[in-house]
Amino acid sequence: MATPGFWDRSEDAQRTVAALKRARRTVEDWGAPDQALRTLEEMLELAGSEGDDSMLDEIAADLTKVETEVAALELKSLLSGEHDRLGAIVSIHPGAGGTESQDWAEMLYRMYTRWAERHGFKAEVLDLQPGDEAGLKDATIEVTGDYAYGYLKSESGVHRLVRISPYDANQRRHTSFASVFVFPMVDDTINVDIGPADLRVDTFRASGAGGQHVNKTESAVRITHIPSGIVVQSQAERSQHRNRELAMRILKARLFLHLQELERQKTQALSAEKKNIDFGSQIRSYVLHPYTMVNDHRTEVKMTDTQSVLDGNLDPFTDAYLKRKDAR
Repeated sequence: MATPGFWDRSEDAQRTVAALKRARRTVEDWGAPDQALRTLEEMLELAGSEGDDSMLDEIAADLTKVETEVAALELKSLLSGEHDRLGAIVSIHPGAGGTESQDWAEMLYRMYTRWAERHGFKAEVLDLQPGDEAGLKDATIEVTGDYAYGYLKSESGVHRLVRISPYDANQRRHTSFASVFVFPMVDDTINVDIGPADLRVDTFRASGAGGQHVNKTESAVRITHIPSGIVVQSQAERSQHRNRELAMRILKARLFLHLQELERQKTQALSAEKKNIDFGSQIRSYVLHPYTMVNDHRTEVKMTDTQSVLDGNLDPFTDAYLKRKDAR
């Protein structure tokens, strides 16, 4: 950075500084448990020389803590994808089935916001359309935090719910589907060229709760990227300007992956994994009746504590997915 002319090209300089900060954080992350192990080794030698067995329980407890930290760092090291370090945009859409599927979409929306809370990430609503009777017609959230996309990218696909319907007076079992798409949050290091002439911007009145201002003014924004046909919208905010800003963030993320896929198709470099995450593929089943089980069909990880999963405990599934990818 001290090289003459380094700051003349601000964009390149910012990318270099960001990469340096990430490298420093990695060194610091691994340095802490390394120093802790050295300290524990010294304590163990001291306990042995003095014959003080009372220290052994404390050393064992500290060693278990360090082992947990190292395991987490080893898992994080698997997040080596080009954009894994970025935040994520998560879009949830109910399948056919009306209120049943819309309610399932809302359950997934809560699951991902709770997952974000568990990991100390910020979850911001970019678009939220309530269902006619219950649930959600559509939801898009932005999860901000280091490596959020790396962890959440494994959630792209179709999620299946089997339960006794709370909306069926005859208490019959219903199967519902909802699709989840996860995109990397485009930052300053990624350039997505969008020309004004390529966009069609429509405004409309937002639906659902929100008071007179939301429902009586055209604050909601829908943007169509004409060349690709991608359509995004936002009606989460009272301000039309703010909704347009949020819609553009969604569009940039979706267009970025769209362009990447076109490039992969040109070079015939589509991986077999893509077949597993395309829309229409079922990646996980959540069974609440006649037994309780969450089954990931890619990794075969199963959990019987369905409530824990629906409350955001997705780590067993995301961890297994990363380890499976690394083993290939």
